[in-house]
Amino acid sequence: MGTRERRARSNESDRVLAALFLAAHEQLHKGERVEIAGIALAAVGGYGRGELCPGSDLDILIIHNDHLSAKDLQVFVNSVLYPIWDGKTPSADIPRSVDHSVRTLSQTREAATTDLKVAMGLLDIRLVAGDASLVASVQHNAIDDWRRDSKRRLSELKILLTDRHERSGELAYLLEPDLKEARGGLRDIVALRAIAMSGAIDIPLERISAAESSLTSIREALHIQSGRTKDRLLFQEQDKVAAVLGFSDADALMGEVARSARAVDYLMQSTWHRIDHRGKDGLGRFLRRPRVTSVGRGISVAHQEVVLDMGAVTAEDPVLGLRAAAKAAQLGLHLSMESCVLLAQSFEQAIGVLPNPWPREAREDLVALIGAGSAMIPVWEALDQEEIISSWLPEWKSVRSLPQRNFLHRHTVDRHMVETAVHAAALTRRVHRPDLLLIAALFHDIGKGTDDDHSERGAHLIEPLARRIGFGDADVATLVLLVQHHLLLSATATRRDLHDPATIASVLAAIPDLQTLELLHALSIADGEATGSTAWSNWKATLVADLVERVRIAMSGSIVAPEPELTPEQRGFAEVGALRVEVFVRESDYAIEIIAPDRPGLLSIVAGVLNLARLDVRSARTKSHGISAVMKWIVSLDPNAPIPTAEKIHSDIHAALNGQGDLDRRIQERVKSYSQLPTIPVPPPVVETFDEASSECTVFEVRSHDQPGLLFLIGDAITRCRVDIRSAIVTTLGAEAIDTLYATEISGGPLSTARTEEVARRLREALS
Repeated sequence: MGTRERRARSNESDRVLAALFLAAHEQLHKGERVEIAGIALAAVGGYGRGELCPGSDLDILIIHNDHLSAKDLQVFVNSVLYPIWDGKTPSADIPRSVDHSVRTLSQTREAATTDLKVAMGLLDIRLVAGDASLVASVQHNAIDDWRRDSKRRLSELKILLTDRHERSGELAYLLEPDLKEARGGLRDIVALRAIAMSGAIDIPLERISAAESSLTSIREALHIQSGRTKDRLLFQEQDKVAAVLGFSDADALMGEVARSARAVDYLMQSTWHRIDHRGKDGLGRFLRRPRVTSVGRGISVAHQEVVLDMGAVTAEDPVLGLRAAAKAAQLGLHLSMESCVLLAQSFEQAIGVLPNPWPREAREDLVALIGAGSAMIPVWEALDQEEIISSWLPEWKSVRSLPQRNFLHRHTVDRHMVETAVHAAALTRRVHRPDLLLIAALFHDIGKGTDDDHSERGAHLIEPLARRIGFGDADVATLVLLVQHHLLLSATATRRDLHDPATIASVLAAIPDLQTLELLHALSIADGEATGSTAWSNWKATLVADLVERVRIAMSGSIVAPEPELTPEQRGFAEVGALRVEVFVRESDYAIEIIAPDRPGLLSIVAGVLNLARLDVRSARTKSHGISAVMKWIVSLDPNAPIPTAEKIHSDIHAALNGQGDLDRRIQERVKSYSQLPTIPVPPPVVETFDEASSECTVFEVRSHDQPGLLFLIGDAITRCRVDIRSAIVTTLGAEAIDTLYATEISGGPLSTARTEEVARRLREALS
């Protein structure tokens, strides 16, 4: 089954209709051989394109110039149509269902003006029999009007498609999809052709030629096997259709449906995005010449898309693709199709291949990408359509468009894992290692696709994958455990007696510490919510939370980051009390070691100086010792910033400590400049306090979305409360920041309850 059979079916219909048309014309003229003029029969829609499936309608238009009487016209039309309806044609291979209209040229043009479906059908008009000049006139008018009025017609088309998609769902993820009506289906392909014909934008229709061929062949096989004219691929017919088309089983068939539908939908969404944002710059403003805004090394924003700069794809920068994807997701923008094509070509030329293990920048960009919530989905889909995801993560290929033919799951395996990551992104404030949560969420079902236990298989697959991404031994062990036991809490909470100590003991035997417990709890929630209401409910969520609380009480230990320790050498330098700065170049970032005279607000001042030097803080460890504070910062460099030198940083810190340079104003200006870029919704910051984590300090833990000047704002808020920061542990994980601050009163000692609440409130206000 294929294009040849559908074309043959259309040709046979042409032959039969032409013969009926000629017979009707002769009957009208009582057997006289009169030249056919003033009337024609044309194929429109799918029949016009020569794409007749067995259950398709014959979409025809009879055009006349009003030279016949109403009675003669009715006799003529009936003579053409009744033999088809009655099944009395010389061929049984043509459809008996006819969708016809009879109109003059002016009536046809008027109908197209008021009815979008008529207008689109006429774009594929083709002469079958009769006066060719009439059909040529209709075709000329249809295309000319469509292009001239494209702005209004495309707006109408978008509304029509949206309504249909809401009714019919997404073809790629439905258990029993409508091949024609669902999002990503055959009607969307017709719509893309119509958009291309409008001239509003160039559309690479060749990208979906294979998808169109697959979906049309599956529809044809469905009509033949079911004997029905309906286009919904029901469960009971999927195995039969798969066998006819040579697929190994129904899963393979539905995988092909998903892949094809995703290709169509990606092109459709990309097309609408380009139409909506043509002529706009990265901030949504209309410009004669769209502005290109640099947002990172080798990447910019133009037409509301993140694009790769000219010549940016080089072997020296294999992280470019991940960096661009992360930036696009974090800004809530699309990654341009052209950029994805360039990245895919770089893999073919062995240019964009990441080293093993990945550098820290690549790992954090991946975390930032998948931590962007729903903004991740179009970026991930763009990369996946060019098979870039599989180039970075070969394990992804085995689950790509893998169907889950059960009523619990709403999506294919790969899309379910993406949706789980989206839900996990909303839970990052609940955990101390959001990077591990997001990675576990994205790969928790990576073991599916065989008859083996997918949790066990997934645990084997995630270990080398996590090492390749660049995680250390302890983090790899945690990820293996999360994937292996991602169903543990849900299964235990719903099947075991939570009051039985043996139930709690069984969980304690698998989960080693509080950090892993909180990660597994968040993963269970994200997995359940992504699966759907049939698998996750308030009742189940309550049971799981109850189980987690019982296990937490039974556990010992703390999840608060401990104060950093100083080396003997650092203590020696600290006792001198002089400002000292050293800069060390690392593989993909810089280490800056600073010893400075201790004073309230020092953390904020140094953070502000580094921010103004356009250095992005990835992590920091600071500790007061005697009259000095010892700091070690790991920073990455803004693409347009000069390479940091110890002399320059020393000079800037010295000036700031002496009240020079108006640090606060300059930081606020930089923060304001970043605020002009698009933003995505993120969970609000969380400020927690721990009174028992230290006998000498009050511990504040701030979990928030990373932003320019974040550490300056945190340090400044604490300083304004006249509180001293004795030590700090600063960690940036992708786009998330976790800052642990050991604070004391200026005179020493932990804060009172009232003072603790005041500082926490000031921190929340500073970050809101």
